[in-house]
Amino acid sequence: MTGNNNNDLKESVEQDLSSDIKPAEQEEKKRNETSSESLKILEEKEHYELDYFSKEDLVKEKEHLEKQMKELKEKTEKLQKENSESKNKFMHLQAEFENAQKRWDKNRQNLRIEYTASALKNFLPLYDSFKKAIESADTDEKKIIDGFYNQFISIFKSYGAEPIKVKINDEFDYNIHEALTSVEKEDINENRILEVVQDGFKYGKEVIRYAKVIISRKPKPPEPEPEEKEVREEVSEQITLQEEVTEQKRTEEPRLKEKKEKKHKKEKE
Repeated sequence: MTGNNNNDLKESVEQDLSSDIKPAEQEEKKRNETSSESLKILEEKEHYELDYFSKEDLVKEKEHLEKQMKELKEKTEKLQKENSESKNKFMHLQAEFENAQKRWDKNRQNLRIEYTASALKNFLPLYDSFKKAIESADTDEKKIIDGFYNQFISIFKSYGAEPIKVKINDEFDYNIHEALTSVEKEDINENRILEVVQDGFKYGKEVIRYAKVIISRKPKPPEPEPEEKEVREEVSEQITLQEEVTEQKRTEEPRLKEKKEKKHKKEKE
């Protein structure tokens, strides 16, 4: 009984295995048939195309393709050229924009400096009043005025403005000084500052008011005495007459020589 069961089990297993193997074999066989059919179709198609196209058709097709290639090449070169031109134009516009922005920033900065300098310049008469008040005030008054004066100078310095430092005997500089007049001085070099009439002010590197000063100049050389002047004039006249006589002789010598030659020639004849 047991042996029969084993045989039945063995047969069922073999049937199951055979049932699993058969579909796989059938599927592989189907794939092989499909591949062979595809190859056959390709071979027939290739044979058909070779049979269909003649030599003239192939030459025409080649010329057509070459023409298309040439057109594509020309179009590519044209597009590359346009791309390069557009790139250069863009870079040029970008450079112009950057330059314009720099100019605008510089102009804005210059305008700010001009407006600030103009506003500060309006307060300079107050500075002059402080200076005069300090010079004419007594000790107690001077202490009070000095407080206001120092506060005024601190506000100016906070904006970058300050008085121009000028010392006596400094050399005159037209960039920061304005000469009101000049005085003859023998013991001082020319163009030296003798007196500061009004203080100058500068805002940064800009001069908002020139320092008004009086400068020195060398005295003129003394004029000659009347007798010496007359002697010089006489000597000058004699020299002039002598030069005129010499010039006259120089012009007459060729004429006299020519007359002598003509006279001598006539005597020979």
